[in-house]
Amino acid sequence: MDLKYIYLLLFHIVVGACMYFIGFFPRAYFFIITIYFIGLIIVAPQKNKKIEVLKACAYLVGIEVLFRMTNGAIFYEASKYLVIVFILMGMFYNGISNRGYPYFIFLILLVPSIIVASMNIGFDSNFRTNVAFVLTGPVCLGLSALYCLDKKVSRSEILEILLYLALPIVALTTYLFIFSPSIKDTLSGTQSNYAASGGFGPNQVATMLGVGMFVFCVFIFLKSKNLLITGINCILFGVVSFRAIVTFSRGGVITAIMMIIAFMVFLYLKSHSRERFKIISSFLVFSLVLVFTWMYSTVQTEGLIENRYTNKDGAGREKKDVTTGRLDLFLGEIDGFTDNPFFGVGANGMKELRIERFGRGVVSHNEISRLLSEHGILGIIILLILIFTPLAFKAENPDNIFFYAFLCFWFATINHSAMRIAAPSFIYGLTLLYVFNEKRPVHRKRLIK
Repeated sequence: MDLKYIYLLLFHIVVGACMYFIGFFPRAYFFIITIYFIGLIIVAPQKNKKIEVLKACAYLVGIEVLFRMTNGAIFYEASKYLVIVFILMGMFYNGISNRGYPYFIFLILLVPSIIVASMNIGFDSNFRTNVAFVLTGPVCLGLSALYCLDKKVSRSEILEILLYLALPIVALTTYLFIFSPSIKDTLSGTQSNYAASGGFGPNQVATMLGVGMFVFCVFIFLKSKNLLITGINCILFGVVSFRAIVTFSRGGVITAIMMIIAFMVFLYLKSHSRERFKIISSFLVFSLVLVFTWMYSTVQTEGLIENRYTNKDGAGREKKDVTTGRLDLFLGEIDGFTDNPFFGVGANGMKELRIERFGRGVVSHNEISRLLSEHGILGIIILLILIFTPLAFKAENPDNIFFYAFLCFWFATINHSAMRIAAPSFIYGLTLLYVFNEKRPVHRKRLIK
């Protein structure tokens, strides 16, 4: 098993290199993995289809940003659509829980915003792309939640799903090291660093690297059976964390730290006294890696990263706006809600209003304010469903030590990056899985008569 893990890691390091050096490889790899996972789901035995669906979704979620930065996918939102396709295949084979009615209501409540948008924008290609851009994320979330709700998986199966989420992030990290091997050459202040983010959006890159930070932290605690694997997981956590930090995009890193804290607290609380010593020793190793990574990042960024996280500019002066302009967008969307409280301004309506008023359409970074402005009162109902349904389900599933980490990722991410990528939608769905611990086999001695 250890060799398989190492081979998979090495394979994805090669994938990351090929993504950079071979021009046709990203598009070819997109079609290869699409065909591979569809075929795998179809041929898998009925009892394994559920896990194969979740692994396929996890892999597409993990590789989405890499495909976007290399133009590998056939269109920008392709990964979200593929996740939806895999989920629908899963529903066909495994069905859904009869307790999923809150998410049916959630999906139905999205419809009025389409009608309002059609009246404001009109039925043309602009309408289709605008509406699809803002609603693919919520639809992906609703379907993921419907499929995952009440599905029983073991803790080892959750770890396997997380592995498929993390492997593409290894490829992404490799690509970033090749794209910008010297961080010092990319420094230009304390603003988000596109050069250190593969020439792509630092927010999305940091968000996915933050997911990688969380997964490799989990592996340090739960999937490090010997010194070699412990060392590999610590190195992976360190390099992924370093690349996340030097994007200078704080949201993904802070979200990862929140997830890690939630995971470690509930892992400790749910562990037996004899297991807690191992957790504490793993925590000490993890802490050393984290401190070393931060110190190395500080040296490589010549201290600018400390200014970034203390809200200072390159010269060390305090910045007035810690939100880098996002507060103005948030307040503007709250105004949109108060002006149109019943049904909102329609799907992607705030972007259209900004184009009319300011000549440019800035996309929201906050899904909560977007829901309120574009869906009105229905947006409040949607938020209540999304927040309280998993919390009610958690009471029946006390063994899911990942629950609060997953829910934390969803809530934090939609507040700093909206639903630009599929990760918050799919990971929200994972909160609804019914996770159980495998019982260790009891070996009894035979009585000799």
